[in-house]
Amino acid sequence: MSDETLTKDDKGRFLPGNRFWEARSSHGRSPAFATADALRAAAVEYFEWVADNPLGEEKLFSYEGSIVRGDFGKLQAMTLKGLCIFLDISFQAWANYRERPDFVEVCEWVESVVYQQKFTGAAAGLLNPAIIARDLGLADKTELTGKDGGPVEVAAYSDRDRAKAAAAILAKGLAKAKTQ
Repeated sequence: MSDETLTKDDKGRFLPGNRFWEARSSHGRSPAFATADALRAAAVEYFEWVADNPLGEEKLFSYEGSIVRGDFGKLQAMTLKGLCIFLDISFQAWANYRERPDFVEVCEWVESVVYQQKFTGAAAGLLNPAIIARDLGLADKTELTGKDGGPVEVAAYSDRDRAKAAAAILAKGLAKAKTQ
């Protein structure tokens, strides 16, 4: 490619016919992982890193009348976004690997490992069950119905009704306080 193809006009624009983009050796970023085995190996590194780097927690205990501090490691939850950060790829890149036929099996395996670690960690009380249940899409659902299975009727209260009720509660509290 000659220097004259990169020449700019007086407004800083490249002249017509400039084909500087052809000078690239490749177009677009190369995939971070050329093979499914390379992705699996990197994911295993993430799993090992999570296991080797628990979250720190300090607890205070009373021992023979003295306060004693103890440092403990808490299980760190694996996440797909945490994996992506560890692998230095975007979550969209993960989704792209997930769509590639040669990577589907590895991606499903990785997602299963992450799911299982969070599920068993929460079941054992090592992770917050409420947070993990929401993350995993698990829910304890209760369906409420009204009379004869119909919709639940909600009484409509105006601001004036709420103010009257609040005033009545306050008056009861004040009357009780005066008698004591």
